[in-house]
Amino acid sequence: MNFFSANLNKILAGKSLGQPGLETLLGARGEQIRDLFAAANRVRRSGVRDAVHLRAIIEYSNYCRKNCLYCGLRRDNKTLPRYRLALADILDAAGRAASLGYRTVVLQSGEDPYYSAADIARLVEQIKDRQDLAVTLSLGEYSRETYRTWREAGADRYLLKQETSDPVLFKYLKPDGSLQNRLQCLHWLKELGYQTGSGNMVGLPGQTSATLAGDIALMRELDVEMAGIGPFLPHQDTPLRSAAPGKLETTLVTLAVARLCLPRAHLPATTSLGTLTPEGYKLALGCGANVIMPNLTPAEVRHKYMIYPQKADIRDDPVKAKKNIEMLLASLARPLAADYGHAPECCRRDTLAGAPTN
Repeated sequence: MNFFSANLNKILAGKSLGQPGLETLLGARGEQIRDLFAAANRVRRSGVRDAVHLRAIIEYSNYCRKNCLYCGLRRDNKTLPRYRLALADILDAAGRAASLGYRTVVLQSGEDPYYSAADIARLVEQIKDRQDLAVTLSLGEYSRETYRTWREAGADRYLLKQETSDPVLFKYLKPDGSLQNRLQCLHWLKELGYQTGSGNMVGLPGQTSATLAGDIALMRELDVEMAGIGPFLPHQDTPLRSAAPGKLETTLVTLAVARLCLPRAHLPATTSLGTLTPEGYKLALGCGANVIMPNLTPAEVRHKYMIYPQKADIRDDPVKAKKNIEMLLASLARPLAADYGHAPECCRRDTLAGAPTN
């Protein structure tokens, strides 16, 4: 038996792989990829079943105080027309999501201090009062007290992607931040009772297979309930404009290995993967994903939330987009989930107990 098969069998038997074992799986090639995807699908079916959860994203501000080298919303991008939605408009968008049958809204923005902690808390409270929706926040790094305020207002989940587990690469990509602070925020969110999501980009300049293995190990250590994994896509108005985009195959392999390590977590078929290829959602659903996040940002500003170019969801009509997703799921014999999609209480690493092995 070769190293790949041995490590795949170990993780399927409930053993937690160490760094060398994860790197072996991430190096899958040819028929190994087929076996890896099949295993990830079996683990996904056992851990979170076949249903696919839809979560409506509302991108309410493209202002950002951070200057990340890869992101089109970065502070120093002077070519981007900026916008902020009024709280009433955000509420209207959430109402539309509910009317279309969504059970979760994801409120996302750049790190924009224009909105106070009280503003966001009031927004969450009003959404929960008016609609039968779970609320996910994806707003960046804030204080523990701010996170507490939003949690007490009723926010259910928080998404804060690590992007990379390599502290040197993190500092290069995010010069006004640190991995240490990012992880502190993630620990606060867990302590406060949020269902917590993280994630990484695949194909970052300077990234290695060891980095990717570290990313997955970190998400496993953090015990995340959601992990967003997508390809790096260069933006023409950032310092990384000339970098090569992440590769489709590497992204899907990373997603599959993450599923093996996070059997009960929610893994989205990311918009960035759908941007890289029209088959992105279908391919991701075939190797471990169980979430799709359609865009319900008002059409008049959606094109301005340009984290990376040519976003797949810029022109999607919400009604048509949902119908297209339903058709895709029907073709894959995957039902559409009808519940909120909260992480189960047993979303823990109990299925991966044991000392790390190679």
